[in-house]
Amino acid sequence: MANPALTALDHTGLPYRVIRHGPVASLAEAAAARGVEVPDVVKTIVIRRGEDDLLFVLTPGGRVISWPKLRALLGVSRLSMPDAAAAKDATGYARGTITPFGSSTAWPVVADERLRGREITLGAGEHGLAVAVDADTALAALDATVADVTDEEPTR
Repeated sequence: MANPALTALDHTGLPYRVIRHGPVASLAEAAAARGVEVPDVVKTIVIRRGEDDLLFVLTPGGRVISWPKLRALLGVSRLSMPDAAAAKDATGYARGTITPFGSSTAWPVVADERLRGREITLGAGEHGLAVAVDADTALAALDATVADVTDEEPTR
């Protein structure tokens, strides 16, 4: 069965490198398995703006969504995250594998500005599978809105 994320990437003509790795239990493990720095492991988070109105937010590893910044950017007073089943229904991907490439619906993309100028890795629709892409080229292909929408992840 074809992988929708890789098929979508092929259709964009965007150069990418496939990275296959085993299970990872942390962001640091994911970075090591992918051979990149922590900020280059990009999380794709599904956000609900309203009924049947979702979007993807791309955040660099080590950072979390700043809800006030994201609400201000989108001009809304409320945002939420759908549960895992709703996210899968909306994207076709299970949590931990979600990517905007090949999603069952092409939801809008917001990307944190810290991704610019880097080679980043994104989930590719399957556990243990990622792709490395030039962030600027990928963000252009996704017609992403790029803004400061994250804060440093709190240390424990």
